[in-house]
Amino acid sequence: MLSKYSITEFIRNTEQVDKGEGFFELETPRMLEVNLDGLVWAKAGSMVAYNGKIKFEREGILEHGLGSMFKKAFTGEGASLMKATGQGKLYLADSGKKVIILQLQNEAIYVNGNDLLAFEKSIQHEIKMMRKVAGMMSGGLFNVRCEGNGLVAITAHYEPLTLRVTPGKPVITDPNATVAWSGNLQPEFQTDISLKTFLGRGSGESFQMRFEGNGFVIIQPLEEAYWQAQSQ
Repeated sequence: MLSKYSITEFIRNTEQVDKGEGFFELETPRMLEVNLDGLVWAKAGSMVAYNGKIKFEREGILEHGLGSMFKKAFTGEGASLMKATGQGKLYLADSGKKVIILQLQNEAIYVNGNDLLAFEKSIQHEIKMMRKVAGMMSGGLFNVRCEGNGLVAITAHYEPLTLRVTPGKPVITDPNATVAWSGNLQPEFQTDISLKTFLGRGSGESFQMRFEGNGFVIIQPLEEAYWQAQSQ
């Protein structure tokens, strides 16, 4: 049932409200407010609005040294992050995906490159290539390792689910449905030829990530690459 509002009522029900939550605030479940006074890293193209004096620039080609430069030249993903500097309020979103704010406390997490929205300048980050799957996946060819103390905002389609990984009980996931995983896990890639017979599209589930050890994996109930292809 559609609700009807007067303009005054609509504004009152949807206007931005300062919640006093600090550097990152969830204005809605799908929009992040950054109370900026300095610098924040964000996914390129994620800015939907801002006020104040804020400057945007894409990540420099030598920002993280020569190794990263080669990764960027190979993947074409070097401009996936941007720096926002200045003072004001910055609003970030990504295709209506749900936003999750994580507080790292001397911890590390890997985030699929499609699903990293923003992080504080205190967080160290490094772009990692998924070399073994580069020719077989239409999305999520790289991930970003975030480490240190500070806030990281990630995104997921619909409600995310976290799976525990324990010794002797590996977790296998579809790469395009894999949002993030704990920094101590190093996934292996495997193929399952039998799954190809169930597919009416692409190569998707025939390619899997296998997590072993002690940690966690965050998944979403939608395959990122397939959704992107359908929405174009």
